[in-house]
Amino acid sequence: MTERIVIDPEVCGGRPIVAGTRMRVSDVLDALASSVTIDELLGDFPYLAREDVLACLAYGARAIDHAVVKAA
Repeated sequence: MTERIVIDPEVCGGRPIVAGTRMRVSDVLDALASSVTIDELLGDFPYLAREDVLACLAYGARAIDHAVVKAA
């Protein structure tokens, strides 16, 4: 995943993007959340690969994962 998703302070304000593009991870996730299929995304953005979309999903899953802390 780290080779497909990068953070560059000079591109898109340092937001995570698909490597070699200006496509933000959040744009991919927003599209998927809006019922756009992976195949539709790939058709609309031919510079994306299926693995890029899957890497965005994995990145999003890891971004929201956090330890649950319970008060004693």
